[in-house]
Amino acid sequence: MIGLTASPLAGLAMAATPGAATAPAGDVTPAGDEAELVPGTPCTVTAEACVDLAHNKAWLIEDGQVVRGAVPITHGAPGQETPPGTFTVQRKEQDHRSAEFNNAPMPYSVFFAPGGIAFHEGSLQRQSAGCVHLSHDDAVTFFDTLQIGDEVQVR
Repeated sequence: MIGLTASPLAGLAMAATPGAATAPAGDVTPAGDEAELVPGTPCTVTAEACVDLAHNKAWLIEDGQVVRGAVPITHGAPGQETPPGTFTVQRKEQDHRSAEFNNAPMPYSVFFAPGGIAFHEGSLQRQSAGCVHLSHDDAVTFFDTLQIGDEVQVR
């Protein structure tokens, strides 16, 4: 009997090109058992930030280990949902104000998805227009920790 020893990851490109553009929507994470999850989260070890929309939680991750979280969040209301997928941090702005929403303050903004979707300090009592709201302390930590190009997974 001849046995096959091919790896389930055979042929899967695992290296990313630095500076390469990330698709604005859609998940680039391998499906199924091919990607190792960070224990206690729905995200893979390649993430630096993880969001669980179903359970209103987020984490900061370093080298596949949780370094902060789970922290409470709120996210997009019906019709203004926070998009699921895998994204990269595009920019950061400590004192951002929303031109779209009457100059509303968005302190400690970390923008990661198309349409101005960001982590930022905001109410944990109400849903957002698509952003991920964090408490003040968590927003400061996410802002200080995440860097341009870091991977954000929203599940």
